[in-house]
Order: sequence, then C-alpha cells, then structure tokens
Amino acid sequence: MFADNISKIAIVAHDGKKAEMVAFLKDHVNELTGIKIIATGTTGKHVAQAGLKVDAKLSGPMGGDAQIAAEVAEKKVHAVIFFRDPLGKHPHEPDVQMLLRLCDLYNVPLATNPATGHLLLKGIFSEKHTE
Repeated sequence: MFADNISKIAIVAHDGKKAEMVAFLKDHVNELTGIKIIATGTTGKHVAQAGLKVDAKLSGPMGGDAQIAAEVAEKKVHAVIFFRDPLGKHPHEPDVQMLLRLCDLYNVPLATNPATGHLLLKGIFSEKHTE
C-alpha cells in the first residue's frame, strides 16, 4: 500500500498553471490533512497566499526543481504533483526532466495534471482511511 508512507508531497506548477494548482489544492484540503507540502519557490508563494502551509524551496529555474528531485532521490518526498505547461518553453527543462526521471526511477507517484492529481490524492486519502 503506497499511502502508508505518504507524509510529504511536492507541488510544482509552471507559471501558466499556478492558479490552477492553487484551486486544485483548495479543492483537496481534506485529502492533504496531515501531509507536509513542499513546493518550488514561486508556486510555494502562491500556495501560501491561498492560506495553505508550505515549505517553499528555490524557484524552479533557480534550482527548486533540482532541490525537489534531490528529495525524491533521498526518499524524503513520497509523491509529486507537477502541473506542467506542455506548450511553454522552459529554460530549466533539464531539471524538469531530471525530476520526472527520478520519480520513475524511485517509483514515486507523479501527477502532471488535475485529473491524475485528483486520483493520486483520492488514493492516498482512501487508503489512509480504510486501514
């Protein structure tokens, strides 16, 4: 059961997806109860302004994606929700790809849009409440 060990998730959103991420998190506050949230810097600021507690790292292009990737590799982050802008150009794309690759390498659940994010949080919430 993957939800047994979910105590920290990482939140990342490209600029065009930050408002969508904040709305998503507000809609899933119950599922996030008791889970520590870390985020890249600018995303973290948006999340904090919405009233949610978050540990903000550096901005993505300034190394925040790499910081989160390191925590994935160290098994300190147990799930990642990353709302990507598939049409945008991103100077830090190598860091983004590293984060995605490490999620695959370490079998860390990764959601890249609201639909998969909802299913990920629903799975965490339902497993935590059926044991």
